[in-house]
Amino acid sequence: MAIDYDKAHMLDAENLAEQGIAKAYYQVFPKLRQYLKNPIAIEESIDAHATRYVVRAAAQEFVIYAPDVPDSERKSWGTATYVFFKIINDQLASSDVRFYALNGGNDLFGIFLTPSQAEDAKRSLPTRADWPYLPNAEWPWYGQYH
Repeated sequence: MAIDYDKAHMLDAENLAEQGIAKAYYQVFPKLRQYLKNPIAIEESIDAHATRYVVRAAAQEFVIYAPDVPDSERKSWGTATYVFFKIINDQLASSDVRFYALNGGNDLFGIFLTPSQAEDAKRSLPTRADWPYLPNAEWPWYGQYH
């Protein structure tokens, strides 16, 4: 099964890292509601003077970058990607779908797939970097196949 890219959501890791997680989340929200009765609300805390960006969701706080977190600005694109997908996928834990990442960086997309659809997509795509993946917190690839 090939991926239907028309169903993918353009995200852009740079936009997520630049205080864009809530905006992107609420753009995906209508589709998320197809899988969840009551998706959670999220909240951002931005301190431009201290260069600190924090996202809160379901009683968890995620620091995207802050002056007291080493290398956080350098790793902010990957951290923001991981946090964004974690917030959505934690809510989908009892569902038969997950929100998978496609590509990374400025070409980051997200798409709702079942694990079976994701495996089928891997078999149809010859380049590992094109495979759908579930982002993790591991620098430098954050779960992306390479």
